Amino acid sequence: MATALGELGAATVIASRRKALCEQVAAELQEAGIRCVGLGCDVTDEAQVNALVEDVVKMHGRLDIMVCNAGGAATTSYIPNASIDEFTRTWEMNVKSTYICAQAAARVMIPQRSGTIITLGSIHGFLSADKRLYEGLDFNRSGPPYQAAKGGIVNLTRALAVELGDYNITVNCISPGQIPKSTTDPELAERCRLSNPLERTGVADDIKGSVALLASRAGNWITGHNLVVDGCWSLW
Repeated sequence: MATALGELGAATVIASRRKALCEQVAAELQEAGIRCVGLGCDVTDEAQVNALVEDVVKMHGRLDIMVCNAGGAATTSYIPNASIDEFTRTWEMNVKSTYICAQAAARVMIPQRSGTIITLGSIHGFLSADKRLYEGLDFNRSGPPYQAAKGGIVNLTRALAVELGDYNITVNCISPGQIPKSTTDPELAERCRLSNPLERTGVADDIKGSVALLASRAGNWITGHNLVVDGCWSLW
């Protein structure tokens, strides 16, 4: 996503708890000709996010795009013996972080009367996980806490679009399908490949076009939308 925005000419800032990794990735993007800075920030901490946004405004004078993409699942247990702590942690990583980041961005964008906020959902924001995909594999699939959190982000996006529309701020959600990591079990990746009509594995670059659309003038009249990028997975 940072690459897509950088290729469109944006000056980008990437941030997470792992500051050293952000700095490493920023250096790689700079070598590719993309203006990028890597900073440290725990996006579940409101004070840290507010400080991050202040730093960005000091660097660039404004904030035009906020991509709220932190998330994940803290799932090791399932109904009826699920950990409530895991539910809370998953909710914080996804919904709380998105709300904090969107609000911090809005404080800057409202006086500008312009801006774009992009949230990250998932096909599991409107679908349950197919347990058959994971049978026989040593893999902790996402459970109800993750699906509830991603569903919350989808509807939070709609609510934010309504709240911020008066200020010419668009808010949209991208819901990717299965995009295996390099560490994903090859058998699971193959099962995912065969679970969409295109019969290919999703890759990170597949998200670039959706970010480019929603963050640019091409998407000026799109707001409150959940853009599903899943190779038609969710239609089967």
